[in-house]
Amino acid sequence: MKRDPVILVVVAMLVSLMLVFGFNMARRRSDEAREANSPPMGLMAPDFTLQSLDGKAVKLADFRGKAVVLNFWATWCDPCREEMPWFEDLQKQYGPQGLQIVGVAMDDADPADVAKFTKELNVDYPILMGKPAVRNAVADAYGGIEFLPETFYIGRDGKVLQKVFGLRDRGEIEDYIKQALNERTSQPVNQPVNQPVTQPQGTPTKAGS
Repeated sequence: MKRDPVILVVVAMLVSLMLVFGFNMARRRSDEAREANSPPMGLMAPDFTLQSLDGKAVKLADFRGKAVVLNFWATWCDPCREEMPWFEDLQKQYGPQGLQIVGVAMDDADPADVAKFTKELNVDYPILMGKPAVRNAVADAYGGIEFLPETFYIGRDGKVLQKVFGLRDRGEIEDYIKQALNERTSQPVNQPVNQPVTQPQGTPTKAGS
């Protein structure tokens, strides 16, 4: 029995539309879930402890009183490579005014390889790393880091002012920094209890993010 090619085309189009609709719905639910788990604007940024490239324990709370740009990135992320020199220049420009940029490396590279990568980019602001379980716990505390780069702008009082997904132009990044520097206090809201994430001791967990 010969099938009508028009019917086949119509069926194929319907199937395609259903797949596209299903994909968009799944992505929307994922975005909504990530939004729901992210620290709301005006609330305290979750504290954590990670290791600097020279092995020192660094807490986010150590920078309280400064405007913090918390940037999640990876060595394999091309947009991250593009914006990191901008962050370094802006750190030098606005550091005396109270800016502190902090990078969190989200890949499994060795600290020595990450240090080599940042040296090639002339990046000198703090870069933090951790075992996969700790790194992922920090990411989860910030809503789950699904796309890189992802950046949080935090006021001097430790409250989240802005979160940005993906690469933005330097002028927009600078505007966010100026806002964070000028924002002495955020809108008063009920603050959630955020438990610090610390580096575990003992058996290392399986790598992978």
